[in-house]
Amino acid sequence: MTESDLLKRGREAFRQHEWQKAYDILSAAGQESAPEPGDLERLAKAAYLIGKDAVYTDLWRRAHQGFLNNDEVPEAANCAFWLGLILFFRGDKAQGGGWIARARRLIDESGRDCPEKGFVQIPQALQHMRDGNPAAAYKLFSSVVELGKHFKNPDLQSLGQLGSGQALIQMNKTVEGTSLLDESMVAVLAGETSPIVSGIIYCAVIETCQKIYDLHRAQEWTNALSSWCEAHPDLFPYRGQCMVRRAELLQLHGEWTDAELEIQRACEHFSKSSLEVDAGEAFYRYGEISRLQGKYTRALDMYRQASRLGFKPQPGLALLRLAQGQTDVARAAIEQTEKEKKDPLSRSKILPAYLEIMIETEEIRAAQRAADELAEIAAAYSAAFLEAVATRAQGNLLLVSGKPADAMAHLHRASTLFTNSKARYESARTRVLIGLACRELGDADTAKMEFESAGETFEHIGAIPDLKSVNKLWPQNFPHRLTPRELEVLRLLATGKKNKEIAADLFLSERTIDRHVSNILTKIDAPTRAAATAYAYKYQLA
Repeated sequence: MTESDLLKRGREAFRQHEWQKAYDILSAAGQESAPEPGDLERLAKAAYLIGKDAVYTDLWRRAHQGFLNNDEVPEAANCAFWLGLILFFRGDKAQGGGWIARARRLIDESGRDCPEKGFVQIPQALQHMRDGNPAAAYKLFSSVVELGKHFKNPDLQSLGQLGSGQALIQMNKTVEGTSLLDESMVAVLAGETSPIVSGIIYCAVIETCQKIYDLHRAQEWTNALSSWCEAHPDLFPYRGQCMVRRAELLQLHGEWTDAELEIQRACEHFSKSSLEVDAGEAFYRYGEISRLQGKYTRALDMYRQASRLGFKPQPGLALLRLAQGQTDVARAAIEQTEKEKKDPLSRSKILPAYLEIMIETEEIRAAQRAADELAEIAAAYSAAFLEAVATRAQGNLLLVSGKPADAMAHLHRASTLFTNSKARYESARTRVLIGLACRELGDADTAKMEFESAGETFEHIGAIPDLKSVNKLWPQNFPHRLTPRELEVLRLLATGKKNKEIAADLFLSERTIDRHVSNILTKIDAPTRAAATAYAYKYQLA
């Protein structure tokens, strides 16, 4: 076969998105003689798409230099832009920034009217987003969209729409923003965009939808990305991100066995990749699933691995310490993390855990402030899932404040929202609180049904720590109406410990323990601590 035939076959394979085949054939053709810059560029893109990290950067550099030697400045700038952007994504920010700066300089000096004028605006717009200036970003991205239309370049137009949508969302214009995200995805699904741009848009849209808790959109586009990846079996980038997003949604829906298998695959995939930030997120998600299953040793190992890869393992690590009884460590960690997060969407990821830990440590005022803030964020982004978390927190706060009747409306509203979001685990946790409220109100039958229903869900999905906790709430023939914290205090009281010792064990103030003991004696109608101890032994609590 002649070199000309090889080149024709390689170019056709590339056009047909057969990237492994294109890489093999074009590589073979390149051994016969010096490849043209256009074939080097195809080879670089094929190498990137099949995950040859050690190869594609050099190929793009050679293509860039070849175009420069031929005075094909826009093409040279295009190579510099994509090389810079991918290096930036890979974590090589200095090199990436340098190549993008070169692309911008080449276009400016040439004075040529070309699509690359729009591409080189994208990094600047992204920087505005990172700096918290979405209005400036939106202006630049809108210009990119117009340039894409002017040059009839679908890649440029779709990337501009993606960025414009993200900027609008950051400006709390969620409806307008998601509409632009959908429009950028339409171009991808129609096959109008190139493979690299398609992958970028898929991953960015799904990540944005999950950030704003638009779970329906996230599910729909994740399914589309899965189909796209399956249709291109030799595709390497984007596949790992797809697995992480799919695992996250499976976890939300209570399909934890499938979520665990999916995240294991993602971690194995990223072990072969240089995209360390993405790998860190995969290991963090694995840690989250392990924590909820009660596999605490493995969860800690996963959090440590995520940290080594540059991904901060919070709030999961703080919640792990809370589950292990290290309340002071959990509180210190979550308070520090909460201080670091400034923008609303970042705070929305931290505040649910902050709420849980503050309620557990009986810092009611701090918990109330967090619940109020979370409700405001949910309203700003029309996020039903966040509204459910905030509403449940309000109900929980009323419950621990001794107002079970007032708590019920909030808890039932949260339960409905979680059910609509198909969030099985969170729905079951809410039913536990409804059961506690019913028990406080003397409705023993409803309380038992709520506990039993929650327990069945916990058992089915593998939430072992939650299952153990709910099973302790309703032992047979146990007529009390104590809260989980009061049960904990009663168990310690029955061992003969004084209030000061109990306070130290639970990392609470002695005054708080005094109040709990007083409530316990009143609820179980025990005149003395000795009577309370006898009660605990009678019902096998000690």
